[in-house]
Amino acid sequence: MTDMQSNLTGLIYHFTKIGTLFVCLLVLSGCLSNRTPTEVLQEFLGKATFPPHVEAELARFEQVYYNVAPNADEEKLDYFRFAFKRIRSHYVRKIGERQLIDNAITGMKEFKEKSNAKFTIKMATESALRKMLASLDPHSGFMDAEEFRDSFSQTKGEFGGLGIQVTMQDSLIKVIAPIEDTPASRAGIQAGDFITHIDGIPVLGKTLSEAVRIMRGAPGTSILLRIRRDESSELDFRIVRAVIKVKAIRWKINGAVGYIRIIRFSEKTQRELRKALIRIKAELGPGLTGIVIDLRNNPGGLLDQSVQVADDFLDSGEIVSIRGRTPSNIRSYTAKKGDVVRGIPIVVLINNGSASASEIVASALQFHGRATIMGSTSFGKGSVQTIMPMPVEGALRLTTSLYYAPSGNTIQATGVTPDIVLLKANKRNQNESINPNIPREVDLPGAIKGLESLPIEGNITFFETQCPVIGEEKGEEKDFALMCALTYLKSGSIAQFRAALNENSGT
Repeated sequence: MTDMQSNLTGLIYHFTKIGTLFVCLLVLSGCLSNRTPTEVLQEFLGKATFPPHVEAELARFEQVYYNVAPNADEEKLDYFRFAFKRIRSHYVRKIGERQLIDNAITGMKEFKEKSNAKFTIKMATESALRKMLASLDPHSGFMDAEEFRDSFSQTKGEFGGLGIQVTMQDSLIKVIAPIEDTPASRAGIQAGDFITHIDGIPVLGKTLSEAVRIMRGAPGTSILLRIRRDESSELDFRIVRAVIKVKAIRWKINGAVGYIRIIRFSEKTQRELRKALIRIKAELGPGLTGIVIDLRNNPGGLLDQSVQVADDFLDSGEIVSIRGRTPSNIRSYTAKKGDVVRGIPIVVLINNGSASASEIVASALQFHGRATIMGSTSFGKGSVQTIMPMPVEGALRLTTSLYYAPSGNTIQATGVTPDIVLLKANKRNQNESINPNIPREVDLPGAIKGLESLPIEGNITFFETQCPVIGEEKGEEKDFALMCALTYLKSGSIAQFRAALNENSGT
């Protein structure tokens, strides 16, 4: 689901509805007729003019544009004006035209300074758009033709690369998390690592997209990453690229409880969830007493998949609402009758790496009392990005609205607060307990601030190490949060859960 301005070395984006892209792309590219790109641009720009003060700002951009790129043509300027019009009309909040143009000019000048003789008219336009969109928030951006193509593979859960989720911090590439069972995770890349060099090329001075592009390559080819871990140590990792097939779901049975880990919300998520539930119910039958849904470090993904997953465990009620500036960006999603596990108790595990679509599921099940949420406050990525294809090639990734939980609280920059907060050992509060290597939305430069949220009352706090070792966890690396979830489901109530933890800790 950057997302967090993040990529999966092949880019993860949080989409609204992918299906509408194909129709839009056909129309914008002029595929339905023999029109030229210029004719398509002019048609979509329309005959309407901007207000005088906006035209003045565009004229200021054009003057700098022709100075920077003397051989520029009208088509590239129309391309820029098309994007400018979309941003001005559809961005989630009103942005001053001067601010947009200032950033576009800055991006164009900065790119030319470091490009020297390689600078082209196309580069001038794209660098202006990249800077203008990046200035809006951490998740808006310009996608060139290659990045746009990659975005489709992300939603299908398959792409080429290393298998790491990254963001930009202090002009370096920071690893948010390696994806399970990928070349990066098998090589030993860890959350919090900083990538300083790629095949001997310094990362410093490159954009996130540029660095990700260098890390891409044909499956079977190798890449050398220099990693800064902690403050002083630097390590080299030789990694062989592969086609990354991200499983949406992993599951297992622990006693009388079915455990389902949702890794990300791709096109296959709900389908794989249904298959996992069928297998679990087939093995346990009437002995199934509870479900653990693990959304920890799930960066999000497709909105429709999160709605369908939440709907699977609800009989009625709102799941999420979306509110933006335009009527097309205001809608609500409600559950249909049909809880697939018929009221069996559920615990949902979240942490500060649970974002976007994960937060939609957690907040909906929490509000309707369908699940107990356990862990630490989630990431807080409550904004919707719409992919708007550009004429000829490329696309805008634009924040057009915000998610709101059924409670009326915005998810943006606030996240979902668990019913039961689990603290790490020797930590005094939740802020100390969260993983410092994973920034939350509110920590990202330029993040959209959420509206004031209503406090959630009655939260209970425990140290996760108070939970007893249960079942299969005895022979594995201890997952204390999962053990707490299993203990809670076995206990049946908060009072009995508290008693079980006190008994285990000898208090």
